[in-house]
Amino acid sequence: MKKAFGIITTSLLVIVIILAIMLAGVRLVGITPYTVLSGSMEKKIPVGSLIYTVEVNPSTLKEQDVITYVIEGGTVVTHRIIELLPDEEDPTLVRFRTKGDNNDIPDGDPVHPKNILGKVIFTVPLLGYIAWFVQNPPGSYITIGIGVILVLLTFLPELLDKLEEKEAKKVTEVVEEAAEASVNETLSVSEDDAPKQDVSDTSSSASDESPHIDVSDKNDGDQV
Repeated sequence: MKKAFGIITTSLLVIVIILAIMLAGVRLVGITPYTVLSGSMEKKIPVGSLIYTVEVNPSTLKEQDVITYVIEGGTVVTHRIIELLPDEEDPTLVRFRTKGDNNDIPDGDPVHPKNILGKVIFTVPLLGYIAWFVQNPPGSYITIGIGVILVLLTFLPELLDKLEEKEAKKVTEVVEEAAEASVNETLSVSEDDAPKQDVSDTSSSASDESPHIDVSDKNDGDQV
């Protein structure tokens, strides 16, 4: 039972660690995840997917690349580049016309290079739902609570084993002390019940067996 319990808790802990890496740990290697909340890129990128982007030099981008960028108001959008447009004021600057795969018309304003957050390198369907849940209350609080419980459950069998060993040791000591006390009591009773020699009876017996001389008979024989 304990072995099965340990396997289950360890498996759950491994799953949580993997999710933590996929949701946040990838940032350590320069990859930023985003949750897809609209269907503008379906069927290529379904709603609820988690997309992973990396920073790139805008000059390396080309048509058909999928990019994540910021528009006015701070909204983050992920659409596909359909055209490269030289800037009207600065010919050396290239802007990017984008369009959602599931949209009928292109986006209104071309994307300025400074607004580009990164290029999409891969996506994981449905994982975005989990990311959205754990990053926003009350999901974030629930996730922290689950993590703490899993850590406790992982180390609980070991703690229980130590407690059982401690209790078993105490029981053994009590049994040994009781056994030793019982042995000592038995020896004491045996010594009290051992037979003792009666000195007075021996003296009486010796007195009974000693020879008896009748003085009156001898005197009668010598009389004339």
